[in-house]
Amino acid sequence: MKIRRYEEKDLKQIINLFYDTVHFVNRKDYSEEQVNAWASHNEKASKFTTWGNSLSQNITFVALDHTQIIGFCDLTSAGLLDRLYIHHDYQRRGVASALLDEIELSAFRMQLKKLKTEASLTAKPFFECKGFETITKQIVNKNGIKMSNYLMVKKLK
Repeated sequence: MKIRRYEEKDLKQIINLFYDTVHFVNRKDYSEEQVNAWASHNEKASKFTTWGNSLSQNITFVALDHTQIIGFCDLTSAGLLDRLYIHHDYQRRGVASALLDEIELSAFRMQLKKLKTEASLTAKPFFECKGFETITKQIVNKNGIKMSNYLMVKKLK
């Protein structure tokens, strides 16, 4: 596995990885209706613009197995870990941990005092193991469908 900074050419693989991960991995904690709202195929085309812009502006890393992107994450300048998704065939292999290590190193260099994230039900145990604390459970509305996630924070040393 290799980790590097995001490049524009990665966008298509990242978007596909996002859709596949939500539909394969998050499906164990969310209903079909919820995952379809979360990763709506109707929004896929617009993600090329919105995500292309935000991934370029944020500190974004990708994890690769040879040339295949197997995970990605990004950090805003305000300390929000916005996205962290791992390919369904690479779950529980240290990919998310390695990406989070890169994010934490970047946050340290930015002199951030804490990281925040909005963790899915699926991701919450991972973040807890990595020192994040739950601030509150949230109910979010995505395309008219309600689902829960958790606002979590990790104080940095």
